Amino acid sequence: MRLPLPLVLTLLVHQWAIASPPTRRSYSTHDYYVLEHNPLAGATLAECAQELGLEVVEQAGELANTWLARTAKLMSGISTRTASDGVMDKFETLRLRSISHQGSDISSRTDEQLEARRIASSIKHLSLQTPRQRSKRDGSHLERAPPPPATTDPTKTSEAIAARLGFVDPLFTKQWHIVNNDNPRHMMNVTGVWEMGITGTGVITSLVDDGLDYRSKDLADNFDAVDSYDFNDHTDLPTPKLSDDHHGTRCAGQIGAAKNDVCGVGLAYDSKVAGVRILSGPITDVDEAAALNYGFQNVSIYSCSWGPPDDGKSMEGPGYLIQKAVLNGVENGRAGKGSIFVFASGNGAGSGDQCNFDGYTNSIYSVTVSAVDYKGLHPYYSEPCAANLVVAYSSGSGKQIVTTDVGENACSSGHGGTSAAAPNAAGVFALALQARPDLTWRDIQHLCVKTAQMINPEDPDWETMASGQRYSYKYGFGSLDGYAYVTAAQNWQLVKPQAWFEPAAVQINNGTMDDKDYMSGGQPIVRGGVTSTFTVTKDMLATHNFEGLEHVTIRVWITHTKRGDVEVELVSPSGVKSVLAAKRDRDRATSGYPGWRFMSVKHWGENPIGEWKIRVSDQSEEGHSGNFLGWRLMFWGSTIDPSLAKNYLLPTKDRLLPSVEETDTIDIPIPSSTKSHPKPTAGLPADHGEAGGESSKPAFPPGQDDTKGSPSATMTPTPDEGWFSDMSNLVSNQKWFFAAVGAVVLFGIGAGVFFWRRRVARRKSRYSSLADDDMAMNSVSRGARRPRAKELYDAFGEVSDDEDADEETGLRPGGHLGSAGLGFHSGFLDDDDPPTAGPTPIYRDEPEENEEGEEGAADHHDVSPEARSLSPGSGSGDGSWEHASQTR
Repeated sequence: MRLPLPLVLTLLVHQWAIASPPTRRSYSTHDYYVLEHNPLAGATLAECAQELGLEVVEQAGELANTWLARTAKLMSGISTRTASDGVMDKFETLRLRSISHQGSDISSRTDEQLEARRIASSIKHLSLQTPRQRSKRDGSHLERAPPPPATTDPTKTSEAIAARLGFVDPLFTKQWHIVNNDNPRHMMNVTGVWEMGITGTGVITSLVDDGLDYRSKDLADNFDAVDSYDFNDHTDLPTPKLSDDHHGTRCAGQIGAAKNDVCGVGLAYDSKVAGVRILSGPITDVDEAAALNYGFQNVSIYSCSWGPPDDGKSMEGPGYLIQKAVLNGVENGRAGKGSIFVFASGNGAGSGDQCNFDGYTNSIYSVTVSAVDYKGLHPYYSEPCAANLVVAYSSGSGKQIVTTDVGENACSSGHGGTSAAAPNAAGVFALALQARPDLTWRDIQHLCVKTAQMINPEDPDWETMASGQRYSYKYGFGSLDGYAYVTAAQNWQLVKPQAWFEPAAVQINNGTMDDKDYMSGGQPIVRGGVTSTFTVTKDMLATHNFEGLEHVTIRVWITHTKRGDVEVELVSPSGVKSVLAAKRDRDRATSGYPGWRFMSVKHWGENPIGEWKIRVSDQSEEGHSGNFLGWRLMFWGSTIDPSLAKNYLLPTKDRLLPSVEETDTIDIPIPSSTKSHPKPTAGLPADHGEAGGESSKPAFPPGQDDTKGSPSATMTPTPDEGWFSDMSNLVSNQKWFFAAVGAVVLFGIGAGVFFWRRRVARRKSRYSSLADDDMAMNSVSRGARRPRAKELYDAFGEVSDDEDADEETGLRPGGHLGSAGLGFHSGFLDDDDPPTAGPTPIYRDEPEENEEGEEGAADHHDVSPEARSLSPGSGSGDGSWEHASQTR
């Protein structure tokens, strides 16, 4: 059979691209784009590229039908912006031509329109690739606490183990995270696994970081050159070249430092380590995506200790291409068993940061790891959130991690932060994969849930889940114990394939967001918050082949003039609460939540059938307000019938409100994200190793009205729950009960006297006015009576029933939305009957001044694109991280 020439050319291009190593980029002479091609839509890749004036360079990493293409800059002196607009404008023109007569009869369409539709339908995604710095989170410049004094106790467990296993590594006895002589309960607990002969043989971990010093004697024998690459300089080896390129080497030492006479050992000291360098210079999204899939048939684990700035005000996540790469890894990596992505939760807790504002750590595909110190205490830098799966040991309370460093014989005794906790977890997973190579990426997570050790049980942050298991925003399911984990893995029954169930988005009061992130409508966030519910039925789960619940993700659409004031919690049918967002004092962004996705593992193993409730509230701060536009739940778990399992397809329009059905034809171009990855420990506090930890504070402190100590009690009662939602607690205390009854009685008597005196005064006033005939007629109109009735409600300090009727309009004096609950309608408490008909009220948006004297929209349910422009370090979705300087 003879194949058509265009198809032959496409196949040849494909084979050439995947056989060649990544090419060096030349951004000074060319602009680069990523084109996702739909080969079933009719046009070949060559035709699409020709139509846009692009030259195909190579396949985009391991992403099928996704290509890197380029076009030459016009001439020197013409900006990249001007040149790049030409390609994107061509595609937009092509797209508009293709849809101009979609609804008309096909016979009336011109050949040009049909051709435009054929080519546009074949371009699923197109984005400009801009080099950006993924800033490293390295903490080498920070002051270090002096090492603790060495003990002379001859019975130290670490020395006994070294003698038994034949270790001559000079710093092994100082690696407390492996053998903790002072607090033997708190260590990674892997030596028993070593004595079983499990040391990581045959497993490869890739350190996606700032390079790896393969010349180090501690790493040379375990270095995997084949699966290493430098995406910063586009060279084969990930050589650390900058003065602060040491973090990847240190993390690699924690996992794969060899058993020899240099430094210490890694947790899986016979495993291999690869280095993928991305944090030492500007790279594009397509290169980051390729890095997270590099060698994904050989590499089992990707250890990643970077993310958005840990500054308490950023909200950032991976762009479309990077999401595709992660999904490709879990679906196709390791011959379908799935790549294992390990991410550090972040070091910004001291700044009020939470890991649910990081789109890498709150991904269902990530094993998110927080830190505990050598005493088992929570370090103040380690970020809490409902996406934390486990904790591993790292710096704090006077000790840090001892590991390999850059240099032939160099060692480090100052490593730490959550970026050191993550590779400790990766080391345990490497041991488990030697014992059970068939574990899938979800088995790895299930084993974390089942075997994590509860520490500090008296800590009030622990809460009981519907399954009966305990969970903490600070510790996740507990500390990762190597021996418990690996021995459980040996007899583990593999989980069924993944299933998911995603209902349509719930719109609130006609809340909408378009493809330009323009949001409108929604319900004002009144004092006490706004709630919404969604009910899951048994039939829904059966229809989607859904059996056991694992992750819950929640998209929210919220406008607000001060994002850090917003608090979001989810309540399951069993009454289990997940705090998704707590107050962040430093987050003053005005961009709100344009379809941001939160994640919780706190409902793992729970029956999802019943009513799920979301509550959105804010701090009722003067001058700030917002609207709740909508939300969308998604449930992830295991299948009922494995034979009916199917792969998840990444949508491109899931951030739109209302939700829309995806098609395989034309997608709106998604711009490349503009972010930088802070170096893994760059934002790590200088005292991370010295500062003492704690085990007595809830991650999200309860509100004053909460007597049960629930972290989610930071939310104030919502109107639908009533303003006396805790009356049952009040009644349980007799003193308070009788005091409350007495207060009500006194209030009733006082109110009665007030109205009686008011009635007498009105009669006197009426008679005297008629007698004197001095008062104008409008003085006895309803306008003269309003202030006194309003004063009474002001004294009560609450919203009246009349005001509740106006919650949807959110009316305030002057037509504004207030910031501390509902204000008073212009006809508030009128004694006269309202008019039966009249014109529709007109509401205006007028500028107000916020706390910093900046103008903002008074009516925030209709925010202009200008008002939503992202400031550095405080954006949403794919916003800029270029000004980041923090680390993990």
